[in-house]
Amino acid sequence: MKGIILAGGTGSRLYPLTQVASKQLQPVYDKPMVYYPLTVLIASGVREFCLVSTPHDLPRFRQLLGDGTQWGISIEYREQAKPEGIAQAFLIAESFIGQDPVTLILGDNIFFGGDAFPRAFAEFKSGATIFAYHVTDPRRYGVVEFDAEGKAVSLEEKPAQPRSNYAVPGVYLYDNDVVRIAREMEPSPRGELEITDVNKEYLRRGALRVQRLSRGTAWLDAGTSSSLHDASAYVQTIEKRQGMKLGCPEEAALYRGFLSLDQFEMLISGMPACEYRDYLAGLAAEVCRVGIKSA
Repeated sequence: MKGIILAGGTGSRLYPLTQVASKQLQPVYDKPMVYYPLTVLIASGVREFCLVSTPHDLPRFRQLLGDGTQWGISIEYREQAKPEGIAQAFLIAESFIGQDPVTLILGDNIFFGGDAFPRAFAEFKSGATIFAYHVTDPRRYGVVEFDAEGKAVSLEEKPAQPRSNYAVPGVYLYDNDVVRIAREMEPSPRGELEITDVNKEYLRRGALRVQRLSRGTAWLDAGTSSSLHDASAYVQTIEKRQGMKLGCPEEAALYRGFLSLDQFEMLISGMPACEYRDYLAGLAAEVCRVGIKSA
């Protein structure tokens, strides 16, 4: 499965921070925001990536991420000249997707805990898989409604009167039909190709699977100044308490087998002296001592 990271948009809710760098390049504690969704997909076994962003910001992403070979992956880049909805990413990245299934993750979504994503990727065969997360204010999101048997029966985008408290986070898995579906869609009244409309089409076909994320999973949307601060504080708390990093692509690549231990240590040797390098060096020493479990 191929992976798209959508890191476009104006980031207006983070003004004036986004006058300096795009939303997805802002720091979330000790790492750029884009590291977190990238790590989720690496940990789920994705090796081929396409990052979609604005013409202005793409050079900065290229400088940060390169071609991905340092993590045993490949990264391509595509321009989104004008933000016209999440589903537009499938049209922009059509040549990258080719005939393969694809996952799309939003560049400002941060996840922690549980194994729902790796399991969903491993089990995916056809149709579409999305996720549901219980929130207090579902009016801000796409909302999924379930019947008494737990089956998804409706989807709405930012409804004034939500039919449930289950929001749809920014991770979506699709078979290759998603490209044709996106191409045939009509823009919504706000002029965008809505990802909810894509999901509705799969629901209409009876090909939509919705997995509820457990209470052990945290989902943070770092799209405003307040939520960016909250996300940083959350990451700092977890890392200090557990001694493990969130959103660390080097670690995910090592545990997925995308990097050998020798390659991992070579990667560390090129980093400047800092806490991030110290953490990775400690991880390498631990792997040398006790070995590593396959992902």
